[in-house]
Amino acid sequence: MKRAWVLGLLVALLAFAAVKAEDELDVDGTVDEDLGKSRDGSRTDDEVVQREEEAIQLDGLNAAQLKEIREKSEKHAFQAEVNRMMKLIINSLYKNKEIFLRELISNASDALDKIRLLSLTNEDALASNEELTIKIKSDKEKNMLHVTDTGIGMTKEELVRNLGTIAKSGTSEFLNKMTEMQSEDQSTSELIGQFGVGFYSAFLVADKVIVTSKHNNGTQHIWESDSNQFSVIEDPRGDTLGRGTTITLVLKEEASDYLELETIKNLVKKYSQFINFPIYVWASKTETVEEPIEEDAEAAEEPEKETSEDEAEVEEEEEEDKDKPKTKKVEKTVWDWELMNDIKPIWQRPAKEVEEDEYKAFYKTFSKDNDDPLTHIHFTAEGEVTFKSILFVPTSAPRGLFDEYGSKKNDYIKLFVRRVFITDDFNDMMPKYLNFVKGVVDSDDLPLNVSRETLQQHKLLKVIRKKLVRKTLDMIKKIAEEQYNDKFWKEFGTNIKLGVIEDHSNRTRLAKLLRFQTSHSDTILSSLEQYVERMKEKQEKIYFMAGTSRKEAEASPFVERLLKKGYEVIYLTEPVDEYCIQALPEFDGKRFQNVAKEGVKFDESDKAKEKREALEKEFEPLTTWLKEKALKDKVEKAILSQRLTNSPCALVASQYGWSGNMERIMKAQAYQTGKDISTNYYASQKKTLEINPKHPLIKQMLKRVTDDAEDQTASDLATVLFETATLRSGYQLADTKAYGDRIERMLRLSMNVPLDEQIEEEPEEEPEEAADEDSEDKEEAVDGEFEEDEETTTTDKDEL
Repeated sequence: MKRAWVLGLLVALLAFAAVKAEDELDVDGTVDEDLGKSRDGSRTDDEVVQREEEAIQLDGLNAAQLKEIREKSEKHAFQAEVNRMMKLIINSLYKNKEIFLRELISNASDALDKIRLLSLTNEDALASNEELTIKIKSDKEKNMLHVTDTGIGMTKEELVRNLGTIAKSGTSEFLNKMTEMQSEDQSTSELIGQFGVGFYSAFLVADKVIVTSKHNNGTQHIWESDSNQFSVIEDPRGDTLGRGTTITLVLKEEASDYLELETIKNLVKKYSQFINFPIYVWASKTETVEEPIEEDAEAAEEPEKETSEDEAEVEEEEEEDKDKPKTKKVEKTVWDWELMNDIKPIWQRPAKEVEEDEYKAFYKTFSKDNDDPLTHIHFTAEGEVTFKSILFVPTSAPRGLFDEYGSKKNDYIKLFVRRVFITDDFNDMMPKYLNFVKGVVDSDDLPLNVSRETLQQHKLLKVIRKKLVRKTLDMIKKIAEEQYNDKFWKEFGTNIKLGVIEDHSNRTRLAKLLRFQTSHSDTILSSLEQYVERMKEKQEKIYFMAGTSRKEAEASPFVERLLKKGYEVIYLTEPVDEYCIQALPEFDGKRFQNVAKEGVKFDESDKAKEKREALEKEFEPLTTWLKEKALKDKVEKAILSQRLTNSPCALVASQYGWSGNMERIMKAQAYQTGKDISTNYYASQKKTLEINPKHPLIKQMLKRVTDDAEDQTASDLATVLFETATLRSGYQLADTKAYGDRIERMLRLSMNVPLDEQIEEEPEEEPEEAADEDSEDKEEAVDGEFEEDEETTTTDKDEL
């Protein structure tokens, strides 16, 4: 028993020793396959060296030097909390991998800013290299991407401190904050910008990151990491940079697209085209050059020709040109540094210094629009948040402006922080009704999220939105009246009306921008301010009439008396117009009055009032008869009208009911099911029948009703007048067949056609089967006759 226990202990110790040895040997932390089962097990040292050369090569370093670097470099392990951080960054926080290039360029720009500021006080700061640039080079053969800047660079200590410990602001603080936010179910995507770890986004696309850096106060060093550990060593090549930093990414297999020149160019232009320092990309272009032709080649190309007398003069001229070297045009691929950010951020300059042509050129460049903008505004906002902005109104509305209105994200406002593009994926930067405005917003003091991909839901964003809306409305207000009516209102008038409905805080400002057709002019649009200026002396309300067209609104019985008395009426001809006016309770102290609803009253003298009251008493039998007998359950009441002049009657909605135009719009809604309670409530509201006491039909009806309340003709006339008024007032009839029958009855009476006279019936056609049988019988008869003729012919032949 004792011997077995000792034996077991020895086996355990051997196993532990084997695991420990394996851990010491496995530097990368990966487990290789059994080398004996693959060709790798039989490779020579030369093959290993070749494999290393194929894996990673730096300019000026061969495989032996690389091997020496790895052996002599100082190896550092990331702390446990740093490892957690790396996994979080690589796997969780960044949604879009392409932002790695933006982060590296932004870091390079910061380094250049530092050396530029240092040079203001130290003349020797730029002695080693006066150039301040960022250069990007792709190496497809080695699967590497290089980003080089001539910034301040880093010493050995700074490489270890800045790149090895993930931000001086404290990894522990970051992780604690993240844990705290996760426990409170808050988004953790708002932290990275505050802790300066954008550099590590490189590991989103790279297996290894190599940083070569040279500071004025130190020698050139190489920092290398695979995200598990990092190493630092002095560069055996010496001082190759002069000053600055080169970040080399050994890209992952799935990230090979970032080696393509077009991809690199597009990313630079998307995110970093307004960086202060020039950004160059090592790119190729095809040029046509002239090269001298060798004599042997020329002789081979030109076949022997027999010279004639006519060609003698030409040959003499050629001999004169013999002294000039003969050349040919050849297309060559030339590689050179191509500038990516030649467009300057004009919003950073004072508005007084920017020419109009510069605004137009900038707008066309960033908006991809071929037309000049209609107007623009350039301003600097100060206060809780400071930002600079340029906003543009395009000449024409973008296609599909109202497709997916409200749900479609607005990408016309581009947000920059210190000239670095952050995002244009906004739901809240501009309200929905201003979804046509294009522009840029650049702030230096906005808090960024972890990956700089989305802004925090911060109160500063609401401040920016508020200021952008105010400035946009100011910009629109300053458009010249003629240009506003002819161009802006035709393209974006619906947007302004939607703004009145949606934006309560800016409703007064938006109301001043509204334009409508009115009875004042057949062609010129009027603003509400102009309408109020033209109002009659004792006019208390702004009158409007809604319809499908101006012609329909003008012909409405509701506007007859108003137009006759010289009141101006606004014509609402678009579906959104009535919604817009309903959302606007008043303008300049004047309330709105829909002339198709109750409440239209005119200022009248005492004499006119007495006359009206006398008429009401005279026609009381008719109004009572209409309400209680002829049109019972169809109208709320019948009264004498003050608004009718030529029409016998009209159907008027209650103050809170639907007008005919609104009813038509609501019933045309695609989602309308007929089961909505509020819809049914408004639709079922009874209307008021207003009659014109001066119309001959109404007078005749009063006479008939007074003589005989049971008069059927008067009852029929009342029903027809009611249905006609329903149609003329813009409503739909509930029973169009009954209406048609009544009209026919009246036509029969007027033309002395008996009411019981029937329609002349057409003669009945024979059924198709019977017709088919008859045709078959005829065919048989014909066939029989034909056979008899044949028999007769045969007999005749026989007799002969």
